[in-house]
Amino acid sequence: MTIDFDLILPDVGEYGNYQKLMVWFVFLPGMIPCGFHAYNQLFMATQPKFRCLIPDLDLADRNFTEEFIRNASIPFVRNKDGRWNFSSCSMYSRNYSVEEDLTVLLQASGNLSSSDIPTVPCQAGWKFQNNDQETTTVVTEWELVCDKDFYPTMALVLFGISGLIGNWIFGYIQDSMGRRPAFFIYLLIESIFAIATAFAPTFGIWLACRIGVGFTVPAIMGTPFVMAIELVGPSWRTHVALLANVVYSCTLCLLGVVVWLVRDWRQMSLATSLPFLAFFFYWWVLPESPRWLLSQNRLAEAEVEIRKMARINKRSLPAGYFNQFKTNVEESGDDMDSSRSQPTYGALDLVKTPNMARKTAIVTFIWFTVTSVYVGLSYYAPALGGNEYLNFLLAGVAELPTYFFLWPTMDRWGRRWTLCFSMILGGVACLATLSFQDDYVVMLVLYCIGKFGISSAFVVLPLMASELYPTVVRGIGISISGVAGMLGPIFIPLINYLGTESLMVLPLMIMGGLMVAGGLCALTLPETLHQHLPQTLEEGELFGKDFGYKQWLTCCPPRPNRREHGKDVAQRLAENSDVAKPLVSLTIPSSVTSAI
Repeated sequence: MTIDFDLILPDVGEYGNYQKLMVWFVFLPGMIPCGFHAYNQLFMATQPKFRCLIPDLDLADRNFTEEFIRNASIPFVRNKDGRWNFSSCSMYSRNYSVEEDLTVLLQASGNLSSSDIPTVPCQAGWKFQNNDQETTTVVTEWELVCDKDFYPTMALVLFGISGLIGNWIFGYIQDSMGRRPAFFIYLLIESIFAIATAFAPTFGIWLACRIGVGFTVPAIMGTPFVMAIELVGPSWRTHVALLANVVYSCTLCLLGVVVWLVRDWRQMSLATSLPFLAFFFYWWVLPESPRWLLSQNRLAEAEVEIRKMARINKRSLPAGYFNQFKTNVEESGDDMDSSRSQPTYGALDLVKTPNMARKTAIVTFIWFTVTSVYVGLSYYAPALGGNEYLNFLLAGVAELPTYFFLWPTMDRWGRRWTLCFSMILGGVACLATLSFQDDYVVMLVLYCIGKFGISSAFVVLPLMASELYPTVVRGIGISISGVAGMLGPIFIPLINYLGTESLMVLPLMIMGGLMVAGGLCALTLPETLHQHLPQTLEEGELFGKDFGYKQWLTCCPPRPNRREHGKDVAQRLAENSDVAKPLVSLTIPSSVTSAI
């Protein structure tokens, strides 16, 4: 038997000065590295406009304009989306070193419909047309274009796979060694590979470094978030979870500013890595989670942390305060053997009965959709056209109104309609971009609406899922759905790549369709607002079993009387685990989720 930390919190303070100092100055700042390293790769590997390099025409001592060189040497071709444009990977087959009348040459090549001039692939490399001389990327340095243009996409895919593996391993490290050492282990790994990225001499070594960084994303955000949730009382967990989401959104805005100021990819890698070495100073201030210590029966260490918490919160604990808990633990020793005979639960219990299987499938699909689209829209920002840095910054800003929208709607409309409205609003906005491909401003506005919608869904879904899964399999259910969600960042770069090869808005069409489908599926789930949480598998199967199509359109569930509502809210908050927004999605393993 372990001591329930929630029984101690009222005596030491559920959200006193100690928790406020730790949350605001330790845990929330500790989430920033995840946001930076999840998306700085987009700007390290951005692809500027380019064409074949023509040495005899691009010589510095020959005053040929860019327009002249392009018309004289680059064929006009039809792209896969049906539009005409200058080729990026082919050139006219001519010997430009021969002195001839270039005016005649221009007239010959200026016939856009001409097909009698032979073309060849680029012979001398490529000329990249950066907006300024300071902008360099791995694409321009190692010429990852044309037959190598898939390399940056491959790097994102491997980054996502590495994150999935690292997050799974991190759960075991965090549960076995503790929250505190897990954070510093992953901070060390991330720092080494992130700094090494700046000195990579080849693309292969750069890719290996990025895989090393990806191993820590989003896992490194797990410790500060989980500890923040574990350290406060049940009634403050929603507050802290929303704060974490706000900080993550602000992190994306800050990253947009940093990558705009630092355009060289090597300096960018250092600018988004070196400042986080300061977090090693947390070694002297970051505590171990008292809740975890109690779960491991390390009572002496837990007592030290709890008494420190009480002292800073200006609470007084009697000298023998912990004796009562130690006595209870000792007296429960005789019950340990009988508790081992209690049934154990696994993933198969989620699908053994029809109603549970249906709810699990729907929640998992929506989770996959939400994670895929959130990460996909973040990855897509540089491809919108216009100023890629402004696009990314506005994508982060678009998330901030989310939290003002959610406060009233989640407790008034209910979880279903809030989730449904958010996803359909974002999905329709993404689908509407098909009609405004040539209008950058309208595209940007629709994109921001889509980001607003998916960000709202990212907050609502984990709460609703934790209220749908019964207590005995809640951690398992959330973990499985979260892992399914993390498959999104692996596949979404491939979808964005398809957009560059065919229709630029194709990724938005796919993501918009997924959001609309996910929003409609949300209406088929039973409403959880003001409902008692299911505890057993039997209660989980009965919950929403009679929720048929006639109830799908019902909205705004009535509020119960104050006494019942207060009891229900206390129960819900005591047993829920709010999760924060990832990168890519923050998946807390079942052991951690159950502890929250």
